[in-house]
Amino acid sequence: MRFTEHEMTRAMEAAAKSVLALRRANRRRDVEVVWAEMTRYQRYQVLDSLGDQVLPVLVALPDVEVAAGTRPTFTDAQVTAAVQEQMAAEGGGRLRRAVVLRARVALVQAALAGVPPRQDPDALVVPDHL
Repeated sequence: MRFTEHEMTRAMEAAAKSVLALRRANRRRDVEVVWAEMTRYQRYQVLDSLGDQVLPVLVALPDVEVAAGTRPTFTDAQVTAAVQEQMAAEGGGRLRRAVVLRARVALVQAALAGVPPRQDPDALVVPDHL
C-alpha cells in the first residue's frame, strides 16, 4: 500500500499512543495529554522502537482503492498475512510467535485506525499569489 508521509506519520503516532495508553503510569491519564507532555526525544524513542514493527507491515499491505474522504480498509486476514510475512525471519518457539503475531496485528490495526481520510487531489486550492 502506498501511504503518504502524512498518513504514515499519523499511523505511527496512533500506534505510539496505543502503547502509551497501556503503560501502568498512564492508565488514568489522557493519552493526548501524555503525548503533549513528552519531549521530542521521548517521542522519538517511542516511535523508533515501534518503527521496525509497524512500518514494514504498512508497506507490505496490498494495494487497495481509496476514495476521497475515506480511510484505507484492510481485512484481518490481510493484516495478519502482512505481519506473518514480516515475521518470517524471526526465531522463537510456537507460543512466542503466536503472542508476537497477535500483538503486532493489534498494533498495526491501531496504526491503521489513526490514518486520516484521504484528501481529494482535485480539491487542492492553490492561492493566486503562488
